[in-house]
Formats: sequence, C-alpha cells, structure tokens
Amino acid sequence: MSPQDASQIMGEGMSTVTPIVAVNDFVVKFANVNGSGSASANQLFAKAILRMGIPVTPRNIFPSNIQGLPTWYEMRISDRGHMGARDGTDLMVAMNPQTWDEDVKSIRPGGYLFYDNTKVLPASKFRSDITVIGMPLTSFTNAAYSVPRERQLFKNIIYVGALSALINIDPKVIEALLADQFKGRDKLIAANHQALHMGRDYALKHLACPIGLTLQPSDKVGERIFIDGNAAAALGALYGGATVCAWYPITPSSSLAEAFTRYCAQYRVDKETGKKRFAIVQAEDELSSIGMVIGAGWNGARAFTATSGPGISLMSEFIGLAYFAEIPATIFNVQRSGPSTGMPTRTQQSDMLACAYASHGDTKHVLLIPDDPAECFEFGATALDLADRLQTPVFVMLDLEIGMNERLCAPLKWDDTRRMDRGKVMTAEELQAGKVFGRYLDVDGDAIPYRTYPGTHPSKGSYFTRGTSRDEFARYTEAGDAYQRNMERLLKKWDTSRTIVPKAIRKDADKPTKYGVIFYGSTSPAIPEAAEILECQTGVVLDQLRVRAFPFGPEVAAFVDQHECVFVVEQNRDAQLRTLLINELETDPKKLVRVLHYDGAPITAEFIAQGIAATVNPASVREAAE
Repeated sequence: MSPQDASQIMGEGMSTVTPIVAVNDFVVKFANVNGSGSASANQLFAKAILRMGIPVTPRNIFPSNIQGLPTWYEMRISDRGHMGARDGTDLMVAMNPQTWDEDVKSIRPGGYLFYDNTKVLPASKFRSDITVIGMPLTSFTNAAYSVPRERQLFKNIIYVGALSALINIDPKVIEALLADQFKGRDKLIAANHQALHMGRDYALKHLACPIGLTLQPSDKVGERIFIDGNAAAALGALYGGATVCAWYPITPSSSLAEAFTRYCAQYRVDKETGKKRFAIVQAEDELSSIGMVIGAGWNGARAFTATSGPGISLMSEFIGLAYFAEIPATIFNVQRSGPSTGMPTRTQQSDMLACAYASHGDTKHVLLIPDDPAECFEFGATALDLADRLQTPVFVMLDLEIGMNERLCAPLKWDDTRRMDRGKVMTAEELQAGKVFGRYLDVDGDAIPYRTYPGTHPSKGSYFTRGTSRDEFARYTEAGDAYQRNMERLLKKWDTSRTIVPKAIRKDADKPTKYGVIFYGSTSPAIPEAAEILECQTGVVLDQLRVRAFPFGPEVAAFVDQHECVFVVEQNRDAQLRTLLINELETDPKKLVRVLHYDGAPITAEFIAQGIAATVNPASVREAAE
C-alpha cells in the first residue's frame, strides 16, 4: 500500500468528536499475538517513557495457553503518580485481528487507534468517534526483510519507532535502551536502530505527528526503581538468609523461584571453591515441595516455597503438620483467580481465608500482605524471621498483579547490621549446664517454646517430632487435658504474633469523617485516586487503613471502632478480608460494607469510587450513570 493510500484511510478515520488532548496522562494498550516477540518491544516502549522521567505502570495481560492466542500490554502514564488501573484506552495499538472488535470497543470516545492497514478493512470495522491512524506495517517489513522471523520481530520495533513520533518520545532514549539490551552485539544494535528509525521516519513523513496525546520530559520518577514483585520477593528471601527453595511450577509464582535461582547463582556460590551454598529443588508436586521446606526448617535451614491457590490446596495437610509440630516454613502465595484452575493468568485476592486457616482442625496462620515490590522485598526477609521466631508457617500474600508486573517503587533498602532472628534455639552449652528442655514448654510466658537443632548435643535436647498429640516434653499422649493445654498455648502464641507482625498503615482525611476504608495488597494503588474522585463527586472524604498483616493489630480494631461505616475493598467474590475482620474482631457485620471486584482484571479507582458512592450518596451514582 502506498503512503498516499495510508493517508487517505487516516483522513477518512478522523474522529467526529474532539480528539483527546493530554500531556503525560493517558493509557496506551497494545493488542498482540502471544509468541510474536512483541513483549520486549512493548517493554522497551514503557522503559523509554520512564527514562524521560514520566511514571508508567504497565500490565501484561496474557493467556494461560501456548503461543498464538491474544495478549495485551497496557500501560498507564501518569505524571500525577496514579498507579492503579484505569477504565478505557486512549491509544490502542491494534496488532491482532482476532481481538479487533473488542480492542476498538475499549477505546474512549475521542481516543486513537493505531493499526496495520496493509489489508484494507471495511468502514464498519471502525468507529466515528475515534481517530484512526493506519500504517502499512506488514508490507513495509516484507519489503525490508526477507527472513520471516526478522519480519515478525522488526515489525514490533518499527511500530515503536512510529509511536515515538506520534507521541513525542525522544528516539535517543530508545536507542540507549537498545544499546543496553544488546550490549556487546553491535550488529543487533545497529539492526534495531535501523528498524526504529524506519518506523519513526515514515510516521514523521506520512502521518500527522504528534497526535493529541504527547509526552514531555519530567522529573516525577525520581529515585524509584522498576521491578516486579516476584523478583523483589526472591531477593528479599536471599537477603533474609534463605538457603533452601523447594517448588513446583505454577502460574503466577514460577518466576519467583526462578529469580531466586538466578540470585543464588550470583551471590551464594563460594568464589574460592565454586561450592554452591544453597539447595533448590523442583519437586514432583506441591505436596512434596512443602514437605521438603518443612524438613529443611526442622533441620535449622531457612527454607521457602512459592506457589498459588491450587498449590495451597495440595499443601494443606503438611501446613497443618508444621503448625502443630511448630516448624518454621515460609510460603509465598502469588494469588490468581480460582477456584480450581480458574483463570491462571488473571489476578485476584482469593486465598485469604484458605491461607489464614489452612489445613483441617483449629489453625491460624500469619499472613504478610505487601502492596508493592519494595514491600515484597521487605516481607520476603521478614517472613523468614517471623517463621523462625514463631516456629510456624508464615505466608507472604502476593497476587499476579503485584508479582508478575513491573512497577515503580522506592529503592530496596537493607540494613547491613541486621542479623537473622532465629528465635528460641537452645544451645549445647545451655543443655550441658542443665537447662530444662521441653520442646513444647512455655517458659517465658509468650507461648513460644525452645527448640533444638538436630545434633546439638550428643545426649540432651533430642525429641520426637510428630503430628499426633503430645505433652510439653514431646511425649506422645492422648490425654485430653494435655491436648487442650497445647492448643491453648498455640492460641496464646497467636496473640504474641499479633504484637510483632507489620502494623497497618493509617492515613486520615484532612477533615473529620464518619467513613473509613480498609484495603490491602494490589487494591492499594487505586485507593488514593478513588478517594479524590469520591470527594470531587460527592464531597465525602475517607480515612484510610491499609492492612499489612494477619493477625490484626489493635490499630485495626481501633480504626473500625472509630468510624460509623467502613468500606472493605478487595478483589474476591466472598469478601474474605471482611470475613476475617468479623471473625477475629467480633465486629458488627453491618458496619463493614463490601466493595468487591473479581473479574480477573485489576481493580480501578472509578470502580471503587462508584461502589462507595452507591452507599454514601446513591443519587450521585444515578446522575453519573445518566
């Protein structure tokens, strides 16, 4: 197709409504085919914007099946720092004919559609209220390249070049990124630079550049880093002293174990001898992996597994053993949509109850709930300390949105003077001196007993570890009073854990309000913007509380008590955090109002604001809908 033909189609596709005009504040979405090599090009696009100092929050939306199915890469560009997902697309880069209708439908009125117009499409495939920008990418790449794989890969770089002209991305920034990516491979660098400028030069010559969506260099990124939660959590586990990882592959947690493997290869190999100071086992299933972790913890190693909801279901029996026998274990649960297989590549916060009370019988487990990669790093190390100190399983509750998507966050911080908290471990010297050792004996009043490592002393401090009932000295018994004393001590230990887990973070509104909102994990980025929208539309302000751990500290109960109405925002059907609040705090259920989102996509500020407004001011919701 000639440039003239392309321009004509573009002209026919001009919007009948005023095109959106925005600077450093819009949403771009790429619609691609999985396995086409588009992921690296789309990430290049996002990182170029970051290098211009403009905050970007990307999300990779991909199928659970093999290559050939649709995939999307959505990025929110926001100089104001809004990091939550937003409804609607301002610029759709439509590279997948399979999803064309859906993609075109998702564009906001006044938005823009960029597509490959090598094949002419009927007018019925377009909308009159958007600006259509066509470029003959296929014919362009077919003319420039003869190898099919090169055509496919360089087509992605060519459209990045065209987009750089359309929205004002400095091409030197992209060139520098490509040089970093292919460092030492000069021919690849040159070939990618050529493809980039082919696309950019074509756009500058034949398309109306720039469009209404433009970028200007900014300084809003600051010192923040760009990393995904799984990688940050793996690094936290490494810094926290983990030497054993046993895992079974499952989306969306696999990259956590894989990242830990890379970090260990870099940092846990003796430089002089080449000896590996770690053990990583890909087990035959999830039950085996948690069994290995528990065995390593019993031996004194710091060990963890990474899994998702289906894995938790399979691990439950062993989790109960670790709780009852009081053995440290750390479990990273990167949650996804369930139940059963559910939607493996969609996000949800659907395992809160399953993990809080995992296994049969009376159990309660510590949950740490990070909201960004920096906290994934922090809690990755903290969980290992808590597991040792409390001698119990500790869960780190990520989800796909946090775990698999790169996000801006504060630089990861580590205090080099920090030492591992191994908890109460009786030494050979203490045993030799005659100190009384009862494996399940509470001697300090905090319900945490002393333990010994295997081989601590040749004749003292040994005990039999069992999942059956026993007395304070680990002797088997079915006496009801001994069993009851042990269960009550475990409950008392639970109260001790309440005092040492991360506290909830509170942010009050600028003026008094009877309304509060409780949220956690990946709902967090949307909350500040939702509060702004709510105040603008209804005048209602919110006090905010981000829960970071279970059991809940006294600050959570105080927050609920101090408000007439508390909205609990979460991404699951059954209001699982709300259930925990009611069960553990014995709060009046009527006081806690559900705001639930569970279609697998990230929750948006608009959804939250509308859900809250429906309760505080129903009239405003009706007006907005009209």
